[in-house]
Amino acid sequence: MTAALELLAAVHQGDRRALAKAITLVESTRAEDRAASRELLSGLGSGEANALRIGVTGVPGAGKSTLIDALGLCAIQSGRRVAVLAVDPSSRDSGGSVLGDKTRMTRLTAEAQAFVRPSPTSGVLGGTARRTREAIALCEAAGYDVIFVETVGVGQSEERVASMVDSVLLLLLAGAGDDISSMKRGVLEAADVIAFNKADGAGLAPAQADAAALRASLGISRAHTAPEVLLVSALEGSGTDELWQALEAHQAKLGSSGQLAERRRAQRRDWFDAAVDDVLRDLLAQPDALAQRESSERAVMAGQAAPYDAAERFVGALFARRH
Repeated sequence: MTAALELLAAVHQGDRRALAKAITLVESTRAEDRAASRELLSGLGSGEANALRIGVTGVPGAGKSTLIDALGLCAIQSGRRVAVLAVDPSSRDSGGSVLGDKTRMTRLTAEAQAFVRPSPTSGVLGGTARRTREAIALCEAAGYDVIFVETVGVGQSEERVASMVDSVLLLLLAGAGDDISSMKRGVLEAADVIAFNKADGAGLAPAQADAAALRASLGISRAHTAPEVLLVSALEGSGTDELWQALEAHQAKLGSSGQLAERRRAQRRDWFDAAVDDVLRDLLAQPDALAQRESSERAVMAGQAAPYDAAERFVGALFARRH
């Protein structure tokens, strides 16, 4: 048995250190890790599991990490095993990330039934990391039946997380009208459950007012699919039990209506599309492909070939050699 398959076997046994190593392997961009990563993922298969996959997104400062900490404890108390994939932005200059979300999940990280993994975006747009799909599948293979994917924060392509999860939880703050208005429409359309966090003390009345206004708005724009809008305080712990129950109820509703199976099929299709892009990217990175591309580029720059014709000949030659 190869090292990659031994690592996968340890993941299947629920070894948290092996799971962390496996995610590190599939996230690696080093050429020497590519073969082992592919072998591990091939052994993993289609990643089918019955875990509850929840994407958590929201306006900046909404308290996503703190709320996940509280929701994760609710899930553990109901007998579930919880994995959290927290995505942090990467620096455009250094490529590094602070990876600080884990520090705001102090209670969850201390639980034996929880696994918290921060990952950098590494330049990937959409609020998720490059290998989030693979990380979800690995967590499920390790026996975690609730997977939280915490995104970077609401942005212009944040709804990408919806293609990876069963339920999208959108976290808002009272008085964040400008932030909500600036959201791309797709984020609100993708939300399955919405919660106003920090609904406590002086913030309770504004949260109640904003929640009522949003319910009325969604009642018009999403008359038949309007998500539940709840009030929570992750800091005080109020409303978190109700929010967890709403998320479980949403998955149950998806399952009974057949929508869960359809979402899973769509997730596998999107994973395939991403895998095709990866294979093509690797193919284009081969030395002979790079040399051929540079040659074609020079011909175009010298006016000796039209861009489309040169591209078509380059790609055709590339696939001919591959075949």
